[in-house]
Amino acid sequence: MNTSITVQNLKCGGCANTISTKLAELENISEITIDVDNSIVAFNHNNQTEAIAVKERLKTLGYPSIDDDNNLVSKAKSFVSCATGKLSK
Repeated sequence: MNTSITVQNLKCGGCANTISTKLAELENISEITIDVDNSIVAFNHNNQTEAIAVKERLKTLGYPSIDDDNNLVSKAKSFVSCATGKLSK
């Protein structure tokens, strides 16, 4: 199955790099694509549990879905994730 999640705080290629790297670590998650301009993360998975795991991982990284609260902690996490993604390119 393919799922797309619209996220908050996605601003650049550094963010996209971190998201791609961290989601690739999850079992059965593949074909990850990041649309920075529209803040969309798309991926393939086998079941709903895996899709929920991706949503939770995104939130942990500081990129909550548009349905979740985007508090100061999320914004700070995304800043760190972005910087990490830029450094690891």
